[in-house]
Amino acid sequence: MADKGGHPGGHGRAPEAGGCDRVRNVALVGHSGAGKTTLVEALLATTGTVQRAGRVEDGTTVSDYDEVEVRQQRSVNLSLAPFGYDGMKINLIDTPGYADFVGDLRAGLRGADAALFVISAVDGIDGLTRMLWDECAAVRMPRAVVITKIDQQRGDFDDVVMTCQDVFGEGVAPLYFPAVGGDGLQGLIGLLTQRCFDYSTGRRTECDPDPRYLEQIADQRATLIEGIIQESEDESLMERYLSGEDLDVKALIGDLETAVARGSFYPVLATSVPHGDHPGPVVGMLELLEVITQAFPSPLEHGIPTVTPVKGGPPREVACDPDGPLVAEVIKTMSDPYVGRISLVRVFSGTLRPDMTVHVSGHGLEDRGHEDHDVDERVGALTSPLGKTQRTASSCVAGDICAVAKLTRAETGDTLSDPAAAVVMTPWTMPDPLLPVAIRARSKADEDKLGQALGRLVAEDPTLRLENNSETRQLVLWCMGEAHADVLIERLRTRYGVEVERIEMRVPLRETFGGKAKGLGRHVKQSGGHGQYGICHVDVEPLPSGGGFEFVDRIVGGVVPRQFIPSVEKGVRQQMARGVSAGYPLVDIKVTLHDGKAHSVDSSDMAFQAAGALALKDAASQVPILLLEPVDEVDVLIADEYVGPIMSDLTSRRGRVQGSQAVPGGRTMIKAEVPQLEIIRYAIDLRSMSQGTGTFSRTFLRYEPLPTHLADKVAAESRET
Repeated sequence: MADKGGHPGGHGRAPEAGGCDRVRNVALVGHSGAGKTTLVEALLATTGTVQRAGRVEDGTTVSDYDEVEVRQQRSVNLSLAPFGYDGMKINLIDTPGYADFVGDLRAGLRGADAALFVISAVDGIDGLTRMLWDECAAVRMPRAVVITKIDQQRGDFDDVVMTCQDVFGEGVAPLYFPAVGGDGLQGLIGLLTQRCFDYSTGRRTECDPDPRYLEQIADQRATLIEGIIQESEDESLMERYLSGEDLDVKALIGDLETAVARGSFYPVLATSVPHGDHPGPVVGMLELLEVITQAFPSPLEHGIPTVTPVKGGPPREVACDPDGPLVAEVIKTMSDPYVGRISLVRVFSGTLRPDMTVHVSGHGLEDRGHEDHDVDERVGALTSPLGKTQRTASSCVAGDICAVAKLTRAETGDTLSDPAAAVVMTPWTMPDPLLPVAIRARSKADEDKLGQALGRLVAEDPTLRLENNSETRQLVLWCMGEAHADVLIERLRTRYGVEVERIEMRVPLRETFGGKAKGLGRHVKQSGGHGQYGICHVDVEPLPSGGGFEFVDRIVGGVVPRQFIPSVEKGVRQQMARGVSAGYPLVDIKVTLHDGKAHSVDSSDMAFQAAGALALKDAASQVPILLLEPVDEVDVLIADEYVGPIMSDLTSRRGRVQGSQAVPGGRTMIKAEVPQLEIIRYAIDLRSMSQGTGTFSRTFLRYEPLPTHLADKVAAESRET
């Protein structure tokens, strides 16, 4: 591709979108350490957006500005870096590369029209990158691959390209390949232009390629052109190519854009950024910018999720039209204790302006602590964020991305629309958090602030689920993994001044009778004046698992007056809720009331409630009380090579493997029944065993007796507390 030259973008001035077709929204995707953040810095410096590229090691990068990111030297948040180039506004969305923060990554894909997979020439492709590629393929997201660190000694560009072709398919083809001289990396050779772009002097100069590359150029260029024409389905260009005609580069670039937009062709680029012991030139930024501006689709060419009227009605399509009705989506919510809530918004239709009134709609995440809401709110100032710097924006047209202040109810995933025609967008899929972490405030002052702080964290992170378990009396954060939990607890401390500590996670158990028993409940008290008198005899027997509770009245002759029989049942139920052995709820029993005594004056509702509870406790003292543990149905999706170890591990967790079935893409779905006590930390263990490629889901199945040795331990701990 030709060198466009010029670096518009300005210092400290936000670029403006000249129209829907002049915007490119690109998500940077790849595993942690591949060089995404460093690539953002190089592009910002190349376009003149920043004076000097920052360094991850120094904590000076634009996109990693959170103090957690600075300290850990890795991205944990989605961030936006807009800049201008060749009359285009490019919104780079830098996404985290660690599996725990896949929620931000999926949000970044929702706001983008194309994904740029960043892969290290040293480290190659990991399991997470493969999973992300499959996610993009499922929604036909246009993709390209940029291989970084090609200047490093262990970097092998050709080997990584071959791996990409094996993993991602035949649609992967390089547009450039490295030119190497005696001093190392010299520059890049373009296969379409058949020219060498030399960076050895620190500036890009164009020249003829070294003759030793001519054969390689011819072979790879033919493969590239055939792939472009085939995936663009341009029959006329194919005929010209097969007839031996020398094709115009502009025509090939046009077909390249078509093939990429269809999500079936994936160009590969090469880059190098000086760092550490590699002080060489910055290579490949201009080539990458040309691909983004010329080959990536505009918002007009990328599909928009359907919308549904808030008041009900059939789903309908939305057009990317600045003059159409407003339809926008909050792809990221950021909470600041001083500034308040800031919403990163992708506008799909219409134009968003400061001080306009919008309808904020959020639905479907009540189970994670997000109440359904439909409210009208007034938009505050619009800004174009560059990392933590907020640059004022006059408006945000369809296809563009901006930040909005003062939307107090807006949460990640919410829809913003015209109040007169309020709609809600089809939500993107969020993974279920499967790692429970129990916490408690360290002091009364922390406890007072904890609720509000957690509410803000939940609003900005849909992958976080908050549970206040009434049975175990624990506050539980359901997280994506250990790193996710660490970041959340750190934010509570540094951002909101709330100190919490982790405590051992308790699983809600149950109790049941291990056999039939008879019980006597005698509640007789006389202390002068009106006394208390209630006596009842009950038979208790266990029911099958899931049988619940049955109460049978077998009173004959009125020995227990009719008005007090419901009182006995109420007392039994109250004692069941308190438990009879280890303090866990009692389930799956049948209680038959068959005899009793009453007093004409001293009997009362409260007296027979107490008698019913005592009768149940008396019966429990005569038979073994079994502890029941919850058992989940677990579906584990794993690469075929890990099937054996995963099955063995499930068995070691007292699990019962029910079967397995092949899944396209060299994967297997394993179905098993596993006690909840054994999978509290399974989200971490599975990731470790499968190199980050395994996923699982869990649903409650039933309660089963806890093994004797574990039941004795739990009962002993209960007595101690």
